[in-house]
Amino acid sequence: MIVLGLTGSIAMGKSEAARMLRRFDIPVFDSDAAVHSLLAEGGGAVDAVAAAFPGVVQNGAVDRKALGAQVFGEPDKLAQLEQILHPKVFDAQRRFLADADQKASFLAALDIPLLFETGGEAKVDRVAVVSAPAPVQKARALARPGMTEQRLNAVLAQQLPDAEKRRRADYILNSGDGKRPMLRDITAMLRDLQGVKAGVWPWPVADDHWSTFALPADRKPPHA
Repeated sequence: MIVLGLTGSIAMGKSEAARMLRRFDIPVFDSDAAVHSLLAEGGGAVDAVAAAFPGVVQNGAVDRKALGAQVFGEPDKLAQLEQILHPKVFDAQRRFLADADQKASFLAALDIPLLFETGGEAKVDRVAVVSAPAPVQKARALARPGMTEQRLNAVLAQQLPDAEKRRRADYILNSGDGKRPMLRDITAMLRDLQGVKAGVWPWPVADDHWSTFALPADRKPPHA
């Protein structure tokens, strides 16, 4: 089974790309949804987050705004939160891929917003980056409730530049001209993936998330 990493910066259209993949019966793991589930009432990360960030749990669930207020602009606290969440999301990804493999899917996709930033390309066979021109991205982002230009700039500062993501991608899914061109890109990508040899799955067993992964020589980033 081929594992595809689906990524892209904020407001690039990654969610729409994931929906299109599902229309082709490709199972897609939503990392953001997994985090929401972990922080919801009864979620597997609530107790650990409550212990690390006092006052953020309300009615049994993590108040994401309160949590964001504590970690936003605080790299050490953000790293502490990631140490809680990332291994749990990794375990959920492993279960998802095992299920897809059992169902004989030829391809499964992992929607990971910070794939390159976390070294996640070592976990996948190929990477698809959803991309749009910067003015389109900015307009989309600022149309979101609660988004400001200052907050957008802070988010972008935590992400690799789009140009770098495009440079490191195996496939670029262009969303700037609307859904139809991106659908054409996805169709061409799926056609090409039919000839790709799977290699990363099953993942190696390890006590922590992807410490045992090593990027194959032919997948090394150009600057490495």
